[in-house]
Amino acid sequence: MSSSISLLLSTAVSVTILLFSTISTAATIPNIHHPFNKIYAFGDSFTDTGNSRSGEGPAGFGHLSSPPYGMTFFRRPTNRYSDGRLTIDFVAESMNLPFLPPYLSLKSTNGNGTATDTHGVNFAVSGATVIKHAFFVKNNLSLDMTPQSIETELGWFEKYLETLGTNQKVSLFKDSLFWIGEIGVNDYAYTLGSTVSSDTIRELSISTFTRFLETLLNKGVKYMLVQGHPATGCLTLAMSLAAEDDRDSLGCVQSANNQSYTHNLALQSKLKQLRIKYPTATIVYADYWNAYRAVIQNPSKYGITEKFKACCGTGEPYNFQVFQTCGTAAATACKDPNQYINWDGVHLTEAMYKVMADMFLDGTFTRPRFSNLLFKKLNSL
Repeated sequence: MSSSISLLLSTAVSVTILLFSTISTAATIPNIHHPFNKIYAFGDSFTDTGNSRSGEGPAGFGHLSSPPYGMTFFRRPTNRYSDGRLTIDFVAESMNLPFLPPYLSLKSTNGNGTATDTHGVNFAVSGATVIKHAFFVKNNLSLDMTPQSIETELGWFEKYLETLGTNQKVSLFKDSLFWIGEIGVNDYAYTLGSTVSSDTIRELSISTFTRFLETLLNKGVKYMLVQGHPATGCLTLAMSLAAEDDRDSLGCVQSANNQSYTHNLALQSKLKQLRIKYPTATIVYADYWNAYRAVIQNPSKYGITEKFKACCGTGEPYNFQVFQTCGTAAATACKDPNQYINWDGVHLTEAMYKVMADMFLDGTFTRPRFSNLLFKKLNSL
């Protein structure tokens, strides 16, 4: 009897301690479901929240400071290539954080900015490549209007770090989410019609991008999400330029989708190696290619009625012309961008960016699951 009572008392004490510990822990974590209070983003126009202005960015798309850009959410242009928010904006919202300020808007950048970096910074810039700009100049690829590359963004990040104290830097790498948005599609686009092969671009891009990721990981980054390339053959630009017999089972441009798929395979192979080399870091791959294709396969599930036409543009059959793109006098916007995937022929609508965000944060299109990254961060608190 005595031993039974002792066992019961011991069990009761253990349960009490466990309950107290759980309550105490919950009380010390302001938002137990969203453990990151800072996000640092890199990428191209799919992630850029304002580091570009009209007259900059990729050829033919230099009007993002003009209406109807921003018409859906902000009701004005915000130098985002969309009618509203981007995937990175929805990521910030999901963590109860404000939208990330573009690096070039920071007070500390040039003294003229107004933004602060309380909850992170966005270094992504539209038209950016992975491969250095000098490569495209050397090969006389004048379509590239954007001199910035991932190296430029890393340089901005290094300058940003110089404004921080030692303790701030340690906390930044250990406690922040690093969101590496899609980048590298421009590298392929800028070499269309040239003698530079896709294999050359892929090899140079993957090796350069891997060095970029390793630079961050060597600094101590612990939580990183890396987006792959989307199904580029389903973008309006590709549909309008490719031969009509170059189509896959989804009706998209087969050659372009195969190119993105092959690139993503090489990227995933490198990420697998990095996970082994940096076992204390959590590196998540966001499968943009398959997520995009899932929407194409069943658009009505996501409220989409138009898969290929651009919402903003002009001309038939895709409401898109290379030299009369969104923001020019000839272009007009559709009444309901929420029913479209493509916004201006290359970039996506806010509705599509929201679907992608949901698929990455809560769905099955990340490996490992994004929730795994969140749990690891929570366990470190």
